[in-house]
Amino acid sequence: MVQKYQSPVRVYKHPFELIMAAYERRFPTCPLIPMFVDSDTVNEFRSEDGAIHIIERRCKLDIDAPRLLKKIAGVDYVYFVQKNSLNSRERTLHIEAHNETFANRVIIKEHCCYTVHPENEDWTCFEQSASLDIKSFFGFESTVEKIAMKQYTSNIKKGKEIIEYYLHQLEEEGITFVPRWTPPPLAPSAETAASCRKRAASLASVAPEAAQKEGLSSEALSSPSGASEPAAGTPDDKLDADYIKRYLGDLTPLQESCLIRLRQWLQETHKGKIPKDEHILRFLRARDFNIDKAREIMCQSLTWRKQHQVDYILDTWNPPQVLQDYYAGGWHHHDKDGRPLYVLRLGQMDTKGLVRALGEEALLRYVLSINEEGLRRCEENTKVFGRPISSWTCLVDLEGLNMRHLWRPGVKALLRIIEVVEANYPETLGRLLILRAPRVFPVLWTLVSPFIDDNTRRKFLIYAGNDYQGPGGLLDYIDKEVIPDFLGGECMCEVPEGGLVPKSLYRTAEELENEDLKLWTETIYQSASVFKGAPHEILVQIVDASSVITWDFDVCKGDIVFNIYHSKRSPQPPKKDSLGAHSITSPGGNNVQLIDRAWQLGRDYSMVESPLICREGESVQGSHVTRWPGFYILQWKFHSMPACAATNLPRVDDVLASLQVSSHKCKVMYYTEVIGSEDFRGSMTSLESSHSGFSQLSAATTSSSQSHSSSMASR
Repeated sequence: MVQKYQSPVRVYKHPFELIMAAYERRFPTCPLIPMFVDSDTVNEFRSEDGAIHIIERRCKLDIDAPRLLKKIAGVDYVYFVQKNSLNSRERTLHIEAHNETFANRVIIKEHCCYTVHPENEDWTCFEQSASLDIKSFFGFESTVEKIAMKQYTSNIKKGKEIIEYYLHQLEEEGITFVPRWTPPPLAPSAETAASCRKRAASLASVAPEAAQKEGLSSEALSSPSGASEPAAGTPDDKLDADYIKRYLGDLTPLQESCLIRLRQWLQETHKGKIPKDEHILRFLRARDFNIDKAREIMCQSLTWRKQHQVDYILDTWNPPQVLQDYYAGGWHHHDKDGRPLYVLRLGQMDTKGLVRALGEEALLRYVLSINEEGLRRCEENTKVFGRPISSWTCLVDLEGLNMRHLWRPGVKALLRIIEVVEANYPETLGRLLILRAPRVFPVLWTLVSPFIDDNTRRKFLIYAGNDYQGPGGLLDYIDKEVIPDFLGGECMCEVPEGGLVPKSLYRTAEELENEDLKLWTETIYQSASVFKGAPHEILVQIVDASSVITWDFDVCKGDIVFNIYHSKRSPQPPKKDSLGAHSITSPGGNNVQLIDRAWQLGRDYSMVESPLICREGESVQGSHVTRWPGFYILQWKFHSMPACAATNLPRVDDVLASLQVSSHKCKVMYYTEVIGSEDFRGSMTSLESSHSGFSQLSAATTSSSQSHSSSMASR
């Protein structure tokens, strides 16, 4: 398996030419990198005007590996080939490196790039990507991978220090400025210049390989900082190292790589509607930086948030008065680490009364609003304290907890809340302080602890009686000035005291069921199933020819093809019968077919957009400016994989798939809207309209450009 690494952008607040002077000082060897023994120049080219300088070196490395492994491999040193392509005219240095030793067993590639900062020409940016592919290594593949990653991480950490070291050395020698390249007074003839450019291009050409995961690179030889050439993409795809440290915290190089790669994947599949970097990082931490696992749970959470409009909950949902009066919880200053502090007086709360008066869904929605408010407060505290704050502290006072709190429907509601919060707000709880736990608490803990993630449980601190007042207690985590009065502190706490909910506010089971249903069906999105041979279609009638049809949909399961058709005549109402050859009964009206089988494409209707293939997990947003009035049909169709071209015989996978009806089912969640052309500002992959529901959706999350802007500002 190929291991990959992608670095963030590292910024040196020095001009490019001075950085190049410092960089050249690390050759032929660098005492600051003990493993970098020596280097020899094997090829060199310089253009006549001096703008292009290409140099190829063979570098000798003493890898820190067990002596036994070196003996088995039969080598004491490892050799790498490094090619540096300096373009003084463009002010760029591109570095490519690959291993020469064991090239048939281990493939290591590195790409580095020094460029001028896009917003300050007196600063220099540095970026790298690398890949490691171990084919075989005498049965020690796992050991070699661990050694490589350890070596790579240790070297990249001191990369910036090495450049700074040589900059300081230059300063001591009185060199603080290096002039930029300027063309020579007499330019060479056009024919000579063309020849030079052709030769330089030939020497500089490489076959870049996408590399951006947690892999090894020959970083020690390519640059002292271990940076490398940026992966393909726009500058908005990058994250600045200073921004990461300021807003996200100290991350290892591999953790930085995971964040950047997952963020790039989201930009490609979710068309700019991606969560903030802090939120992506929470999902990565929740899965120990396993990108595949983090991506899976985050995509599920994004779909859940969209379906239930959680992004708008703080602005559009007002908690019922019963909650405001009897829910004994609220925000209260912050702890010693700057985390927002939430106080919950669970022992004083009538959980049974709240469930009977409001229902399970209303309580869940209120807890979600608390979590959303917590995320907002974390962002505010990050700005106030000048350091990353991504989680909050919860103080739970259990005085008054009794068997009444173990009422079965109440416990069921609590477990449901824990399940939803754990799935959608990972790594948001920094610490949980449980105070004055009574004898009945172990019973409650036995019921709920299996539903709490192991990482979350390790953040729990439980105190019985007045233990919280002694050493290791509350004062270790919360300043004395903000300890609530009901816990012996001097700070007045405005958290409601709770109390029994009047039975006059109780509602019948039928009323609660209707209210719960109403809460979670208030969504602008609809769901539909797409079967093989049975696409899902919706009809949009256009009266004004200059209208704009907009759409936003998520492919929840399977792969689909999205089409848009136009017809001058209205399709007949959908027939309520079987769905084509498979004779599958239409599931509850969530699959509708409008195009009659007798209709012919080009005669009865026409295609107005090229078909768009959408993969499972993708989020697609777009628009179509109508040219004619009439009837437009939006279609989601099952995407069939092409048969093997090398043979006419069906593949085994195709045969098995044809036998399983379930494999021919896809699911989409969609929202469509028609707006006037005068309100339209956008494109096929991005829509911003003053009258569109999409504008709120996009504003609720951080786009790549916004994140990049904050990155630039942090520099």
